[in-house]
Amino acid sequence: MSVAEKAPETGTRPARARAPRFTDEHGHRVRVWELVLRYVLLIAVLALTVGPFVWQLSTSFKGPTEDIFSSPPKFLPSHPTLHNYERVSETIPVWDYALNSLKVAAANVVTNCVGSALAGYALARLRYRGRRVAALVFVLAMLVPAEGIIIAQFTTMRELGLNNTLIGVVLPGSIGAMNVLLMRNAFLNLPYEIEEAAYVDGANVWQRFLRIALPSVKGTLAVVAIFAFMGAWDDFLWPLIVLSDPSRFTLTIGLNYLHGTFANDERLVAAGTIIAVAPLIALFACLQRYFFRGVGEGAVKG
Repeated sequence: MSVAEKAPETGTRPARARAPRFTDEHGHRVRVWELVLRYVLLIAVLALTVGPFVWQLSTSFKGPTEDIFSSPPKFLPSHPTLHNYERVSETIPVWDYALNSLKVAAANVVTNCVGSALAGYALARLRYRGRRVAALVFVLAMLVPAEGIIIAQFTTMRELGLNNTLIGVVLPGSIGAMNVLLMRNAFLNLPYEIEEAAYVDGANVWQRFLRIALPSVKGTLAVVAIFAFMGAWDDFLWPLIVLSDPSRFTLTIGLNYLHGTFANDERLVAAGTIIAVAPLIALFACLQRYFFRGVGEGAVKG
């Protein structure tokens, strides 16, 4: 037998190309049409939620010669300009209103974070009679609409002499029932063994709260801070009722006057809207790491 006949065949059949396989976070196989459907739904939700903001942002940069109602609509301005933002500041004292809103929102964040953390810790970790009743009271407080007690709040602020003041704007929302329940649930997820070990070492209640419990719920505390800031910054009805001096107006009330005076100029309204939304975006960008950690709050770190 010749050498050529003894040599094994070197040619092999080409391997059949495998179709790409898609899996989810658990390793389960996902069909292609399911993946396409997911992305289509995500894009639709993204268009519904982010689309109006993108349109307002585009409108705020459009000049007076551009048609903002053209068909089909143009998202990108032909000649971007910041003149609309200058006109907003020239029309109303927008930066003074923004400063008033920042004072109210900052005070609301501090009072909610401190008060909700203390109340949530007391409801979750301290032993006393009526603890469950107190937690039920906070749940029932969430069921009462704000419009149903707004007249009583206004009467209380007037009797206290806090009418037409920023303190009167902050005080009714200084501690939210929902924020207290969020902190309570976060503290309940902490293992009792950690605090028991600290108690054996001689730590008192305040030391256990400040050094053990509170650092373990930073995520939920960030959620409370974001909710408190958004609620105070976007509030319109209560500042409109309690404030009468234009120098103390918050940004939402000031932008309402802008819209009423220049209802036909959508560019000014869009610029004012972007000014109002920008601090919320900045706050969420700074706290998003802690915000998404709030879902798994209470885990023990090694």
